[in-house]
Amino acid sequence: MSQQYIAAIDQGTTSSRCILFDRDGRIVSVDQREHQQIFPRPGWVEHDPEEIWTNVETVVQESLRKGDITPEQIAAIGITNQRETTVIWDKETGRPVHNAIVWQDTRTDQLIRELGGDEGQDRFRSVCGLPLATYFAGPKIRWLLDNVDGLRERAERGEVLFGTMDTWVIWKLTGRHVTDVSNAGRTMLMNLATLEWDQSVLEAMDIPATILPEIRSSAEIYGQSRGPLSGVPVASALGDQHAALFGQTCFDPGDLKGTYGTGTFLVMNTGTEPVTSEHGLLTTLGYKIGDEAAVYALEGSIAVTGALVQWLRDKLGLISTAPEVETLALTVEDNGGCYIVPAFSGLFAPHWRSDARGVMTGLTGYVNKGHIARAALEATAWQTREVVDAMNADSHMDLTTLKVDGGMTADNLLMQILSDVLDTEVVRPMVAETTCLGAAYAAGLAIGYWPDMDTLRANWHKAAEWAPDMEPAKREREYHNWKKAVDRTFDWIEHED
Repeated sequence: MSQQYIAAIDQGTTSSRCILFDRDGRIVSVDQREHQQIFPRPGWVEHDPEEIWTNVETVVQESLRKGDITPEQIAAIGITNQRETTVIWDKETGRPVHNAIVWQDTRTDQLIRELGGDEGQDRFRSVCGLPLATYFAGPKIRWLLDNVDGLRERAERGEVLFGTMDTWVIWKLTGRHVTDVSNAGRTMLMNLATLEWDQSVLEAMDIPATILPEIRSSAEIYGQSRGPLSGVPVASALGDQHAALFGQTCFDPGDLKGTYGTGTFLVMNTGTEPVTSEHGLLTTLGYKIGDEAAVYALEGSIAVTGALVQWLRDKLGLISTAPEVETLALTVEDNGGCYIVPAFSGLFAPHWRSDARGVMTGLTGYVNKGHIARAALEATAWQTREVVDAMNADSHMDLTTLKVDGGMTADNLLMQILSDVLDTEVVRPMVAETTCLGAAYAAGLAIGYWPDMDTLRANWHKAAEWAPDMEPAKREREYHNWKKAVDRTFDWIEHED
């Protein structure tokens, strides 16, 4: 029998890719395609679902070609995806009724305030673990129903389907309308205890249940693929941050991973019981493997980290490629008194302030572009510190090690700053593509390609680590200044009654 592989499709915020993994969890082949970022108005962010699907088909075929691998050698397909991004399409034609509304989009801000009413952003938190925020998919569905001509009527007649991007990709692959618990948990519509759509929340948001996919576990066979991988089982779905948690083998309560990309997402395994956050974090569904008990997590979502480096490159022209930010930051010894809080579309955890907007503060004539580059890297670290402090308080466990992954972890200076700011060890694994790896692991478990989680743990290997090297007094002084900068971002957007 020829060598078998697992294919992981990662439908991300800026690109789609397919990575093929072998039994040791090593990358055999990869292909990636970017898609257009559509900005119809300030604060609005959209994607073209059909462009994304075309790219998914391309990366699957190209990953096979690059690896000289035949479709018959693919044992299963795993899906991981940008979460909360919302698409509704015609059940018969398969054509989207509107561009997908991306997780970063803030157009539902007014609707969020209306839904909160006298109870505020915690109105549904006891049911779904989430605060009312523009981030989540439920309000985006409501916006589409209210603003696309005739869509509400079509939804009530059962003519259209909703999905986050996992559902869209699975539907295109198999014709099945399903999602997994990790993605369903990011809609604000799933009951965290029952793992089913919550009728009371659906009624409050005025969303018909007929358009929603069936909720399934994160690791089971949803259907057989069509197209280039015809007959291959589609056997896992995990939202990208949940997939990274799984790929980092954070299988024990207290295990924490941070994924550093466009935004940064810190997720802590809290075991089989949900932990209610008192410090601005999200209580979320970590993953559910087949018939096993669901595993819950605390999550701190940071909207802008890698996107700040892209902004320095694309909008300010301080650098020509993203990796140059490290070189530029190394031309100075510190931030020169400059702090950047990149609240481009408000602040996520632990603040949840949609009225915030970005600031660059502490400027003097001394500050140069090297200081600005360093302040941009430090912004990622200080935002991480705020989330980790909240996690320690909620979980009653002190962080000892942060497992990191994502594109920004190639920046060694950033990793050292992160260790200094957190006063803890930072570890990067051999396979940094842990989002795809987690989706592959879940699919492999579903079909018996890997026998158990201990086998997955044995695949994890450390590639690099950083230890803190900052005086405590300096750490706390800089944190104090960072908090002052954050305070300056609040109340920038004033809402009229």
